[in-house]
Amino acid sequence: MSGLPSTQMGAPAPGGGALIAAPPKGGRRRRASRGQTIARIAILIVVLGYLLLPLFAMLEFSTRGDFGSRSLNAFTAIIGKQDLIDSVTTTLQIAVLTVVGMLVLLVPTMVWTIVRVPRMRRVIEFLCLLPLAIPAIVLVVGIAPIYRFMGQNFGKIGASPLTLALIDIILVLPFAYRAIDASLRSIDTATLADAARSLGAGWVRTIVQVIMPNIRAGILSASVLAIALVLGEYTISSLLSFNTLQVVIVVLGKQDPFISVAVSFSALIFGFVLLVVIARVGGGRRSNRQVEEPAV
Repeated sequence: MSGLPSTQMGAPAPGGGALIAAPPKGGRRRRASRGQTIARIAILIVVLGYLLLPLFAMLEFSTRGDFGSRSLNAFTAIIGKQDLIDSVTTTLQIAVLTVVGMLVLLVPTMVWTIVRVPRMRRVIEFLCLLPLAIPAIVLVVGIAPIYRFMGQNFGKIGASPLTLALIDIILVLPFAYRAIDASLRSIDTATLADAARSLGAGWVRTIVQVIMPNIRAGILSASVLAIALVLGEYTISSLLSFNTLQVVIVVLGKQDPFISVAVSFSALIFGFVLLVVIARVGGGRRSNRQVEEPAV
């Protein structure tokens, strides 16, 4: 008679031995899955706290009233600040010009590089990423004489704050290049361009009607990044003495901090809503295209 415990003995094997029962694996897997879920929830809480806590703090501060009450006077006072309204209008115009100029400059150049001169792709990438290595203050020192010349010789156009779009296009190039390049790498750009050209389409029609619809996600991402950069840019506008949104917010912060924080909160919410809308537009188009594709 063997001295092994009966719990370690299984059913007798055909050869006369005994089978050892394998330890259960379900419990270990459940514990691992539970640990991963807890870790994900903890990371989500930390990220949401990092992003949302400043917004709640701004909302709480900007809605403070007399004797501990809550008021929306800071938000309603925004309408009465004509200089603030003008700065918002100017900043949005700069954002539109920046997006259009960035797309006109970057998309044809990248497509031409891929189709005709692929060896220059590294050079274009280096030139587009170069602004990351140049501080904004250095850009201002180098470009201030150009703006002084424009203001003295081109009248109102040269002295207009809309000319800030020229610098913003340069500043957004590194981020826009990465977004558009990722979309171009996901498609066969050279084959699409050659096919369109062989069917008689010109370069403008090929880029606008063939290439751009296929890199819609990259264009939308680059546009969002450009708008976000324009809405948050302060250094260059301040040093060149242009009253953009961020410059006026800083001035208001010295006069009425409640209105200044209310404007900052509204600008953040506007950027978030814009991001959601653009994401929905791009995602909705891709979803519709996937539904329309016939099953193979």
